[in-house]
Amino acid sequence: MSASQTVSAPPLDRRLSVAPMMDWTTRDYRFLARLITRHTLLYTEMVVAQAIVHGDRDRFLSFNDEEHPVALQLGGSDPQQLAEAARISEQYGYDEINLNVGCPSDRVQQGKIGAILMAEPELVGSCVEAMQAAVSVPVTVKTRIGIDDQDDYDFLLRFVERMEQAGCTSLTIHARKAILSGLSPKENREIPPLIYQRAYAIKQAFPHLEIILNGGVKTLQEVHDHMGEVDGVMIGREAYQNPYFLADADRVVFGDDRPVPNRRAIAEQFLPYVEHRYALGHAPKHALRHILNLFQGEPGARKFRRHLSENMHKPDTTPQVLMDALAQLP
Repeated sequence: MSASQTVSAPPLDRRLSVAPMMDWTTRDYRFLARLITRHTLLYTEMVVAQAIVHGDRDRFLSFNDEEHPVALQLGGSDPQQLAEAARISEQYGYDEINLNVGCPSDRVQQGKIGAILMAEPELVGSCVEAMQAAVSVPVTVKTRIGIDDQDDYDFLLRFVERMEQAGCTSLTIHARKAILSGLSPKENREIPPLIYQRAYAIKQAFPHLEIILNGGVKTLQEVHDHMGEVDGVMIGREAYQNPYFLADADRVVFGDDRPVPNRRAIAEQFLPYVEHRYALGHAPKHALRHILNLFQGEPGARKFRRHLSENMHKPDTTPQVLMDALAQLP
């Protein structure tokens, strides 16, 4: 189930997307999410451009045809390296290439990746220009509203102006600033206050650009509320910690009235995928960890989670452990 350019991807609709999240938005999670929502745009974890150019490309870039629409997020700051990584990635069939200008991790700062790049809009613009020249799919940017003391509206305005000059037509704005020293990535997702109005103001200043809002959104009602001010909303942790909340997204956000599959049906549809990966030598735990929260809030959810948690890590575990866990439900 490897992707190729022969797959006809639907046109990109960014009204709702699931954020790139390290260790979370793996190909296994994305396959599960696609069983829940047909239309929500899914993002990969961030992949460092250097790893694609010099490393095991299949390991970093292979995905399942069923994941479309799916976007790859790249990390890096060397325009030519990013362009080469984007060119290689497009050949795998991704529908969009996104540049990470938002991650505040110390580890990526040392490689001049992520939010630290907000201080160098000229360099980011050069990266975007080089990537766009290398691929035919959209090149987008995910950023914060600011970094450290560079966090006023004019700072963000100048950054977005440079992205516009570079030809970027879609930006995702995480409506918090990043504090580059003293806070962990987790704290950077919680402590700096959310300023949604900053993203709204950017949309007003650049009405022709697509502005996607990210940060703190947990319900489809909130998505609806933001949609009067921006073009789309990107969901982060809630889409992972409570994946079934995406089940109503196709109807509420995209106007698709096809029946929503129930949770058990989704788990049963996930089983053949886990079996397929198992046959290729992948331990079931890698896929099954993403389904732990599927029944959140439902009777028997704790028993389901406990059975999987206690058994999926055993060396002799087979995909049957998922059916055994489903048997714990009423």
